[in-house]
Amino acid sequence: MENDMNVDVLVVGAGPAGLAAAVAARKAGCRNVRILERDDAPGGILQQCIHNGFGLHRFKEELTGPEYAQRFIDAVEEEKIPVQCRTMVLDISPGRVVTAMSPDYGIQQFKAKAVVLAMGCRERPRGALMIPGTRPAGVYTAGTAQRLVNMEGLMPGKRVVILGSGDIGLIMARRMTFEGAKVLACVEIMPYSSGLKRNIVQCLDDYGIPLLLNHTVVDIQGRERVEGVTVAKVDEKRQPIPGTEIHYDCDTLLLSVGLLPENELSKTAGVTLSPVTSGAVVDDTMQTSVPGVFACGNVLHVHDLVDFVSQESEEAGRAAWAYAAGTAKTAERYTAVLDGFGVRGCVPQKIGKTGADDKVAVSFRPGGVFKDAEWRIRDGENVLFKRKGRILTPGESIHVELPRKLFAEAESVTVEVVQEGVSK
Repeated sequence: MENDMNVDVLVVGAGPAGLAAAVAARKAGCRNVRILERDDAPGGILQQCIHNGFGLHRFKEELTGPEYAQRFIDAVEEEKIPVQCRTMVLDISPGRVVTAMSPDYGIQQFKAKAVVLAMGCRERPRGALMIPGTRPAGVYTAGTAQRLVNMEGLMPGKRVVILGSGDIGLIMARRMTFEGAKVLACVEIMPYSSGLKRNIVQCLDDYGIPLLLNHTVVDIQGRERVEGVTVAKVDEKRQPIPGTEIHYDCDTLLLSVGLLPENELSKTAGVTLSPVTSGAVVDDTMQTSVPGVFACGNVLHVHDLVDFVSQESEEAGRAAWAYAAGTAKTAERYTAVLDGFGVRGCVPQKIGKTGADDKVAVSFRPGGVFKDAEWRIRDGENVLFKRKGRILTPGESIHVELPRKLFAEAESVTVEVVQEGVSK
């Protein structure tokens, strides 16, 4: 590893977001880009996602997670971009001095002209759910179980209940079935699944695994090891309904109850976070509230498809290099992008009225299930853009590229869902 601690673009994280950002910065002209990664090898969470379904948008072919990651690892190696693994970033000062620690190099301080945050996300643990009952062995997050099975060759259990219907939980329902376990049920507190429709069909329906909507786990039995769980139906306030309890004899409970952007480092850097996405507030170049600090991937907002992570991260990488090189066309005025009815977590939160690109990418998640609905972008009563959707669900993000000039005259725009018979 080079001893020079001065870096033009420093990328924190070597998952799919960080790899794509670094390659994009290099191809845009940055000769001094470096990646810091806390794991033993690059690739991020994709290395344990051995199922297929990745790359359909990006590469027009179906890849496994490791295959998708390898495409970008190969690109990083081809561009000769240094990747320093086993390195934990501890702090980012206001002057973009990045303090890191590793067993190989000890304490290091990098002076970066631009920083790209690409730390990914983490799973919400049991402690955040307040499930009553004992604290036995056998309760895992779905991602932990995925790593145990796919990378360590260890089976968490034989009789499994899954709480939550996020994509990792759905995929693990199928994976545990493949390995000989009996998956008794997938339990979801909401009236809809938070996972992709294709995963519900391919991972639950195809294997006869029931999906219990409007249900949750109300008790865990067992002292040394999980011996069973009790599930109950919930009312419109998500409170358990007495008399609806169902008991399952099981030895394992997997939790797939949401992902949280890993933003502790962002907080130390002074980055403003969105209360909706739990990620940074950014403009259309993925620049945060701290000049020269950019964010992309799941640390910005939780994505459903890695293909869109790559697209977003390449924008961040190019913009970071432009900032470092002093060629960034910083907008003097912005249009605010607001969440309206039926919409959660629009990204970016503001769009420059001028910029290097004629088009800007906007993404959001529907705030519920809507059928034969229309989503719109409006400036007051003036509808700037609209598109119909047969089914809009929170499990599937909406991504669209729009002309920048569409926003040029508005101080703010509202993204909303309109469905006949559903009041705002």
